[in-house]
Order: sequence, then C-alpha cells, then structure tokens
Amino acid sequence: MAFSRGRRRENRVDYWPGFVDALSTLLLAIMFLLSVFVLAQFLLSQEISGKDTVLNRLNSQINELTSLLALERSNKQDLNDSLLSLQSSLQVAETDRSRLQKLLEKGSGAIGIAEKKANALSGSLDEQKKLSKRALSQVQLLNQQISALRRQIAALEDALDASERTDRESKTKIADLGKRLNVALAQRVQELSRYRSDFFGRLREILSDRSDIRVVGDRFVFQSEVLFESGAAEINEQGKAEMKKLADALLQLSEEIPAEINWVLRVDGHTDDRAIRGRGRIRDNWELSSFRAISVVQYLISQGVDPTRLVAAGFGEFQPIENADTNEARTKNRRIELKLTER
Repeated sequence: MAFSRGRRRENRVDYWPGFVDALSTLLLAIMFLLSVFVLAQFLLSQEISGKDTVLNRLNSQINELTSLLALERSNKQDLNDSLLSLQSSLQVAETDRSRLQKLLEKGSGAIGIAEKKANALSGSLDEQKKLSKRALSQVQLLNQQISALRRQIAALEDALDASERTDRESKTKIADLGKRLNVALAQRVQELSRYRSDFFGRLREILSDRSDIRVVGDRFVFQSEVLFESGAAEINEQGKAEMKKLADALLQLSEEIPAEINWVLRVDGHTDDRAIRGRGRIRDNWELSSFRAISVVQYLISQGVDPTRLVAAGFGEFQPIENADTNEARTKNRRIELKLTER
C-alpha cells in the first residue's frame, strides 16, 4: 500500500505550466486577430481617405460651377435690364415719331425739319432694334449655358451618390470578411486541438503511462534521463526505442490531418541550472538543450517524419518547471517537451 501511494504521488501532473502555455497561446491568437483587424482598418482608412479626396474634388467643382452659374445669372439680369432700357427708348422714339407726324400734319413749313428728325429717329430705331436682337441672342446663349451647367451639376451629384454607395458596400464587405475570418480561425483551432488530443491519447497508449514520460497541459514531457546520458546530446538506445514509438504515431497522425492545416511538432530542450564544465563541444546549458532538441528532430527525420513538420528549440535552464533548490526539482527541469501546434 505504501508503494502504491508513493507511485500516485510520483504520477501527479503539474498543470500550471500547461495553463500558462494555454494562456500564452490564447494571447498570441488574440494578438494575431488584433493585427488582422488593424490591417483591415488601415486598408479601409486608405480607401475612405481616397474617396474623401474624390468627394472634396467634386465638392470643389460644384462650388466653382455654382459660382459660374451665379455670374451667368448676374449677366443675364444685366442684359435683361439693358433690354428693358432699349424697349423704353424704343417707346420714347415711337412717341416722338408720332408727335412729329402730328406736327407735320399741322405745319407744312416744318415738314422738312420733321422729316429729317423722323429719318434720324428711324435710324436710331433700327439701331435699337438691332441691339435688342443682339441682346435676345445673348440671353438665349446664356440660357443654353445655364442648362449645360445644370446637367453637369446633376452628373456630379450622380457620381457623388455612386461614390457614397460604393463606400457603404466596401464597409459591409470588410465587416463580412472579418466575421468569416474569425469563423475560419476558430474552426482551424478546433481541428488542430482535436488532432492534438488524438496524438497525445495514442502516445499515452504506446508509452504505457510511464512515470518519467507525462502529459503537462498541451505538451508531452520526456525526462532527459529517458533519452540521454548525463551531459550528453546523443540519444541512447532506450531513448531511440521511445522515439521510434513517437515517430510511428506521428507518421500515422500526419496521414489523417488535412493538408490545409499547417501543423508542426515543436521539440523543446530544457536543462537544470547546474553549469557544464569540460563536456567537449558543449559549452553551456544553452547548447546542451539545443543539441538535445536537434538530436530528437534528426532521429524523427531518420524514421521518415517530414522535416517541414518539425521545429527544434533550446531554452537552457531558463524555463524551469520548479524553482526549488533540490535534486528532485532539477530532475523535473531536465526534460524534452513535445508540442503539436500550428505554424
């Protein structure tokens, strides 16, 4: 009974690192979504600023056309005033002509003078009529120009309405794109989580739930003593046997994961905080953790695993599971971690 209780204590799983890793993964996902959102907002602002420039140019043209229309209306009013003045002069001339004709009827002596005045008034009348016709033609031309300006203003208003409709449609499309992107990311995370669970479940069955090989959160943890001799970076025979089981499970799983999921198996090497002295080409814990992770990756590649699905990383002694200054804590910190994640 004492042996059984001791074994259960050894098999206890420390979930805290997994919880921290899960929070880190969630934070990275949120940062990625925020980056996509900021990029979409940037593109939208660029498009809107361009449309604002077009709108400002159109408004400027409308203001210029409005000013021209006001000027033409003023000219038309001046011509109308001139026409009224000419018509008034014409009426005065006709009145004088009538009076002269009456004078001619009354006095034959003043006929010559009256005829001269009549002729002069007739010439003046003809000139006034010519001026009146010219004024009428100018008024007609101004009316035609005003009609053309009104058509241009109407065309500009139609273009402005079309630009506003395009702007609204662009905003709607961007919002719909964001929603679909969020759904696709959620589906991709769910699929990868399901395959990760299947992978870890198969590894539990294959490795027979050994005490020195355990699952911590979303990672599979091998104690370094299972794979390597003390201070060495080459996998021993026992480690190769365990890695062979891992490679077989990984090959089987890679055939089931859809090609559109860009997954990788990350191999992380960790050491304790004891300094390395006189270990040949390995100078410190950074190199030891990195070489061990690379050795695992190279062995998996030799067993047929796709190199593009593997990543090696060394963390030295700077990511410990426990910070206690004990041999038990150092043993736990010397480890190789496997994590199935999306690239």
